[in-house]
Formats: sequence, structure tokens, C-alpha cells
Amino acid sequence: MTGRDTIDRVVVVVPARNEEELLPRCLAALTTAVGEVSAAGEVGGVAGQAPPAIDVVVVLDRCSDGTAEVVADWPAFGSISTNSGAVGVARRAGVRHLLPTLNDFSSATWIATTDADSAVPPNWLTVQLAFARNSVDLVLGTVIPDDGLSDGGRVRWDAQHRLVEGHTHVHGANLGVRADRYHQAGEFALLDGNEDVRLVAALRGLRVSEIRTELIPVLTSGRLSGRTPAGFAGYLRDQAAGAGAADASL
Repeated sequence: MTGRDTIDRVVVVVPARNEEELLPRCLAALTTAVGEVSAAGEVGGVAGQAPPAIDVVVVLDRCSDGTAEVVADWPAFGSISTNSGAVGVARRAGVRHLLPTLNDFSSATWIATTDADSAVPPNWLTVQLAFARNSVDLVLGTVIPDDGLSDGGRVRWDAQHRLVEGHTHVHGANLGVRADRYHQAGEFALLDGNEDVRLVAALRGLRVSEIRTELIPVLTSGRLSGRTPAGFAGYLRDQAAGAGAADASL
């Protein structure tokens, strides 16, 4: 295969801010997902293509707990430290760490992002690579809150989210993009929230080939107190507040 059908490298970026409790779940899930890519290669992979090299970096962003010590227990994964306190800065720094030169942003390199409080499914990378090898430039997956979400919150979540093919959601915890397109779109914005939405909007402005799939749902924290003001926890908190206001008006 040639051109946009070839992926020979995958870089995975995981921003983390004080996630010593949930990071082990994240890294265990990533270990399985990386192993699935290698296993696929051993049995022939996609059209006989050798599995790509895979690098994972955890971006320790303004951590004051034991998150760094957790990463050190997983020697297959690298880490860097930032002090921005902004998830967009952390994601961008992680990509730049693994792809330090302009030449590294090639069409044969795939960037995948998730979050330290999340757990990807075993097929997370193999599905993205299958799409990428069919000339797709952007893969948007879904997320599912874990048991940290209350029963009432789960009902509201299920009522407002249709996790289907062609869904309308954008989550930095479940996103993959071809490196050259990522760079052309201006990279992750240096923001503490909605950096994923901004990137996808820029990519759509470039008219990239996009897939929105429910085949790779990522389990993420259902907590209402998160690390990013505009992040997923804030969204769940707003949902709960909206439901409370509606109840009070009855």
C-alpha cells in the first residue's frame, strides 16, 4: 500500500492531572489495545501490512500527587511534565514530544488521544487503523460514563446520547487523526477545554475524510468534580444542575 493507505507509526497522547487513582485503569487498557495491534500483525494484519510502531506518552500536567510514580511502574510508556494547567497545552505538548520535527507529521503517522481517567476498549487502535488504511483522516469515537455517575445522571445521559454510527459527539478521550492533517489544522489549541472541538472544526474546514463511530466506546469517569473546568465532569455537572432546576420548577 502507498500514500494515504499506509500507517507505519502511531503516537498516543494521554494528558494527566492528579490521576493516581484512575491512571492504572487507563494504562492497563492501553496495554491491551497496543497488544491487539501487535497480535493483528502476527496473523497478517490488514492486507498483510506489518503492524506500526506505537509510542505512548503520558503528559503530567501540574501534578501534585503520585501520578508520576504510577507511570514509572509502566516502563513501556513514556512521560513528560508540563506546568500549564491546560489540557489543550498538555495534548499539544505530548504530540510535539513524540513528533518533534515537521517531517514527523506525515500521512503515514496516526495520532490517537485519550484521557488519564478513561479506559479504551481492546479494539481501540485496530479499528482506527482499519479506517486510516482506507484513507480516513479523522476518527471520532464515543464515551460512556463509568459507575461514578449516579443513577439519575445515567438516565439523563442515556436520554441525551445516541451512541450510533454517525453520532454527533467530539471527545478528546476518543479521537484519532492523521498527523499531516492535524498539523495542517493548527494542532490542539492552547486552551483549558474544547481544544478537541476546535481541532475538529479546523479539520472539517479542510474537508478531511471523517468517520464518527460507536465501534470503540471509551469508558470514562462519571465524577462531577473533574480536573478541567470545561471538561467532561463539568458537562455532567451542568446536566445535573439543569435537571435540578427543572425539578424545582415543577
